[in-house]
Amino acid sequence: MMSEKATAARRGGIPRLRGEAIALLSYGFRPFFLGAAVWACAAMALWIGLLSGTWIFASSYGAIAWHAHEFLFGYVSAVMTGFLLTAIPNWTGRFPLQGTPLLALFLLWLAGRVAMLLTDRIGIEAAAAIDCVYLLTLTAVIVREIVAGKNWRNLRVTILVGLVAFANIVFQTEVLLRGAPDYGLRLGCAAIVALIMVVGGRIVPSFTNNWLARQQSDKLPIPLSRFDIITIAIAAAALVSWIVAPDWRGTAVLLAVAAIAQAARLGRWAGERTWHEPILLILHLGYAFVPLGFLTLALSILWPEVMPPSGALHAWTTGAMGTMTLAVMTRATLGHTGRDVMSTPATTVIYVAILAAALARVAAPLLPGIYYATLIVAALGWIIAFGTFVIVYGPMLLRPKAQ
Repeated sequence: MMSEKATAARRGGIPRLRGEAIALLSYGFRPFFLGAAVWACAAMALWIGLLSGTWIFASSYGAIAWHAHEFLFGYVSAVMTGFLLTAIPNWTGRFPLQGTPLLALFLLWLAGRVAMLLTDRIGIEAAAAIDCVYLLTLTAVIVREIVAGKNWRNLRVTILVGLVAFANIVFQTEVLLRGAPDYGLRLGCAAIVALIMVVGGRIVPSFTNNWLARQQSDKLPIPLSRFDIITIAIAAAALVSWIVAPDWRGTAVLLAVAAIAQAARLGRWAGERTWHEPILLILHLGYAFVPLGFLTLALSILWPEVMPPSGALHAWTTGAMGTMTLAVMTRATLGHTGRDVMSTPATTVIYVAILAAALARVAAPLLPGIYYATLIVAALGWIIAFGTFVIVYGPMLLRPKAQ
């Protein structure tokens, strides 16, 4: 890391107040990981209440649309923010966003969550406008940091974040004009899956390589090569086809090819050597839901009566997004708060719970006899995973870095 004086010189000014007096505002991962986990639990509980008729809200917006939006653009965007605001300073050598600016950005995210809960009172238009401000602001912040740090290599990440922000606008516009999102939902999912492929393609083999090298393993992950670029290009073509023509059989073929390519890519990372280190194994298991999602969506086009599209999509949303985000949140929290990056029994509970939630949600449409029971298992697994994260990792996020 650069010294404060050197970083200030690159900024062209005097060092800013670093915001370290309040631990929660000292680094982006702290408020956003904690907020994301709390919201993941709360949003799931609210969703269960909506389905059961225990309470009513967002009736003008649509319960299903609210559920999809708040997990995709509410929860996932918070984890994405925490990760990027923590990674970008390492990429650029600049100070992290801290103190008041970080608090302001977090409050923008929180305002979006409150607005989406109050659509029946303030109107869909006002709620959508408040919600969209956050991701647009985040994109601007990230662009500023990447450009100021001349870190051109990571502009592709900025483009994908911008796509998530644009997808949110499309999602909200479709709800306003048509009452239900289609393109916005698919574009948002595709952009986040692309982020997982790009970022996951860096961190999974990198962390695995470092650990296996310390174990003196005779097998290490294959370094990034043209093969990875080709597999991402195939996946990108499949995602574009799915966004534009989700029912076309040609899209199913592209999705199936992408599933095979992504599975092959994952197989090059020596994941089978990590089975006795849960905090590393979970990265491989989480990424495995990426090719599984391509496969289930292909099946939903060819045999929708067997695999409904909504069930297929949850391989990505509950599976890839839920599992990969928790894998990153646990690992980053331990490492950046000065603790050993290793699994504890509580952390293993988190991983088992989120995997159970993901597998149950994907399997639910295939088990019509116990469909609702399987959904309950998925919901409980989700709440246990994120509830445990809040209980175990929340204090780490609130306290200063361990010495």
